[in-house]
Amino acid sequence: MTLGINGLVSGLDTASIINSLIQVAAGPQTQLKSQAGTQTALMAAMQTVNAGFASLAAKAADLTKPGGLALVKAASSSPAITASASSGASVTSLDLSVTQLAQSHSVVSAAMAAAPGTSMTFVKADGTKTEVTAGSASLDDMALAINNSDAGISAVTVAAGKDTDGNTTYRLQLTSRQTGAAAAFTAYFGNAAEVDGGTAPKLTDAATSAVLSQGQDAQVTLWAGTAAATTITSASNTFTGIAPGLDITVNARTDTPATVSVASDTDKVSAAAGSLVAGISSLLGSIKSGTAVSTTVGANGSSTVTGGVFTGQSSVTMARDRLYGAVSDPVAGQSPSGIGINTTKDGDITFDPAAFAAAYAKDPGGVTTALQTITGRVAAAAASVSDPVNGTLTQRIQGGQKTIDSLNSQISDWDGRLAAKRSTLQAQYNSMEVQLGKLQSQQSWLNSQLDALSANGKSSK
Repeated sequence: MTLGINGLVSGLDTASIINSLIQVAAGPQTQLKSQAGTQTALMAAMQTVNAGFASLAAKAADLTKPGGLALVKAASSSPAITASASSGASVTSLDLSVTQLAQSHSVVSAAMAAAPGTSMTFVKADGTKTEVTAGSASLDDMALAINNSDAGISAVTVAAGKDTDGNTTYRLQLTSRQTGAAAAFTAYFGNAAEVDGGTAPKLTDAATSAVLSQGQDAQVTLWAGTAAATTITSASNTFTGIAPGLDITVNARTDTPATVSVASDTDKVSAAAGSLVAGISSLLGSIKSGTAVSTTVGANGSSTVTGGVFTGQSSVTMARDRLYGAVSDPVAGQSPSGIGINTTKDGDITFDPAAFAAAYAKDPGGVTTALQTITGRVAAAAASVSDPVNGTLTQRIQGGQKTIDSLNSQISDWDGRLAAKRSTLQAQYNSMEVQLGKLQSQQSWLNSQLDALSANGKSSK
């Protein structure tokens, strides 16, 4: 390791001299660092824009799908029925009557101080048996065992006073956890074998027991009073897919038929179109600000022109032009302004919801077709730019990243060169100091010899 003497003999600030020489030698590396910084900032900005194109492509593609713009709303003429429609539901109108609501099955036992045994068996409507065994004949233990079983029944004990012997009595209330006819059950005191043998007493055979509610399905009748009358059942009060994309929930019986309808939702379609245009406008605005050129005037009156981060980047301007054309080009010879999608003299895209609503009310099919054409073009344009493999902007970013990697590699190489040059300079200046030290020593010796000769000459006289 070379030690720096730093002008110990010469008096020079050799450390500062070496630093200055290294700074001059590092000129090419400084330029590389500047290029790498500029490229890094450019690629970061491009990645942000590319992500915007990818998001726009996904949104437009969703609207382009079959039914993507078939945005509808459901309505019911009766408070007894709640209707909901999913995107793509068919426009329709149904007349229906609610003839029965779904309910759970519930029974309550006679009052008793304890169960007649430690087992109970439940038989479902389809004959399925579930045997439950409690830790004791206590009704509390029986209720706990039932609740912890897979019988699908909730159990609770209810105080029922005292019997003739003064014992506290309880009733056992059992309720199916699900509604519907299939959830109905028969409860027996005894195990499954006793049920099969006919020796297990039925809970509701006791005189003071009762069936509180019979498990039943909900029922609605379509086109009641006509030859096409059709009854539909559901284990719950919700009927899923009663028509394509249409669900209804019933909460009361109806005396007269109610009308459930599905109609196009202008507000939703307008909102979808407006959201798409807003995304396009935002993306075009970002590119516009990135390509803007600014001019500043200095104190001496000279002007300095500064380009934006995207100035001169053809891949970005081509992406902008492709997107702008996708949304602004005519559809079947008609300008998109006819459905509220307008272009401005500054190259911006705006959306007029009032104009869209008016056009949609007049010709919903035509407006939907035009909008789907535009969304299809936008999806294709945005995908061609942002596709992870073949996107033009994606490939430009990948190329730019390779350039950055190359620049960073060159910068790293220069670190080694400059370190080697610093070591060489330090060795040279150290050697110079050593040589100067030797010369000074020789000079001192010669001076001492001359002084000695002079002194000897003076003494001989």
